[in-house]
Amino acid sequence: MGSQCYLGTPNGVVLCVDSYAPNHISGTFWHGYREDGISFSNWDQMVQRMEQFFDDIQFPFPSTTFRTFEKTGNEPQHRQEKKKIMADEEVLRHRGELGSFVVRVQHRQNSSWQGRITWIEEDKTVYFRSIWEMIKLVENALDSVGAENESEEVTWGES
Repeated sequence: MGSQCYLGTPNGVVLCVDSYAPNHISGTFWHGYREDGISFSNWDQMVQRMEQFFDDIQFPFPSTTFRTFEKTGNEPQHRQEKKKIMADEEVLRHRGELGSFVVRVQHRQNSSWQGRITWIEEDKTVYFRSIWEMIKLVENALDSVGAENESEEVTWGES
């Protein structure tokens, strides 16, 4: 395993991609708070399910939230400490058929995510400023798998 392959944060996840076509992705992401992975069958599901995970562990705390003056049942609860049940090393063992990425969201600002993503197979890490930019990084990495020459669009710089 490469030098950049670590979780390093309570909300670190391993994103395992099993199927990919332009504008379509499916796979599973893993984290230390449950033994089974969370499957997704498209980009929207992946983002929504990861966002729900961040909300569940309350980290990173979002800078914007949905507001209403009606009682919805979604009122903030007292923080309940989540306990990790799987060690980081176990989470990092999971791999996707096409590619695997460690995603570390450091901030949830401007209704998006900011953080770092590590392409495990290439041991390359890049910072991203939005969910869209993270998705493009994953797509670029997957597009370059199996290609003889790297595409000019691949934005994974040298680590």
